[in-house]
Amino acid sequence: MTAYGRGEYRSGDTLFVAEIKSLNHRYRDIVLRIPKKFLVVEKDLKSLISSRFRRGRIEVFIEIQSEGGAILYDLEVNTSLAKSYFEIFNQLADQFGLDQEIQLDSLLQMKDVVVAKPAEIDMEQVKHGLQEALVQALDPLEVMRSREGETIEADFQQRIALLGRYLDDVEKRAPDLVEEHRNRLEDNLNRMLKDVAMDESRLAQEVALFAEKSDITEEIVRTRSHLGQFREYMSQDDAVGRRLDFLIQEINREVNTIGSKTSDSFVARVVVEMKAELEKLREQVQNVE
Repeated sequence: MTAYGRGEYRSGDTLFVAEIKSLNHRYRDIVLRIPKKFLVVEKDLKSLISSRFRRGRIEVFIEIQSEGGAILYDLEVNTSLAKSYFEIFNQLADQFGLDQEIQLDSLLQMKDVVVAKPAEIDMEQVKHGLQEALVQALDPLEVMRSREGETIEADFQQRIALLGRYLDDVEKRAPDLVEEHRNRLEDNLNRMLKDVAMDESRLAQEVALFAEKSDITEEIVRTRSHLGQFREYMSQDDAVGRRLDFLIQEINREVNTIGSKTSDSFVARVVVEMKAELEKLREQVQNVE
């Protein structure tokens, strides 16, 4: 389902921002965009998302802002290098008879005596801040998905009810098919045989064979059972998207069989309408977790 959420969490002078959006997808696909130096917490963030959603493409954008945009640095003195510089100064002073004391500022200006590097990052603090921001983003996302889910459920209920009515129409039509086939067969035989006596037993056999081949009772019963299961799954507080998808495939298989067993134009039209509704359901069920 399509939805969007944004969350922020402040810790001291650091602001953690998480933006998240979900898109339709048959499976769960989490895409996390996070600064490279924080990739160590990627697994924990994906686990948090997975605990809330089981289906859909989830795209997350992570940003960490420091107040004023300043980057803190740690300074270190390279003592061994400073000692080497100091010894070189003394050696030159002795060699050339110089009587000059070495000033501290001169020593500090020597290359690499003082080393600056970005301040060490507390990854536990970063993980906590990002998780808090992510939760703040996930909550409104989940609300939007739930609202969309309610709309989809209402659409499902209408289409399932319509499929049930179509099935009733086919079931009402089914008993007439055998009798109409018998009448057509008898009329054709009468035209062909004219004054020749008709073999009633042979006619009865042909009608019985047709009745057996065109019997759609089992398909109607199974389809009605699948429709009932569909409604039951929708009432469950669980991830049912894949089960609904499977049921739609099964219903479609039964409807195809009904169409292949009967050559009646009325049933054929109803089958076409049922397949059209099933295709709409199939497309929509991809949005259901």
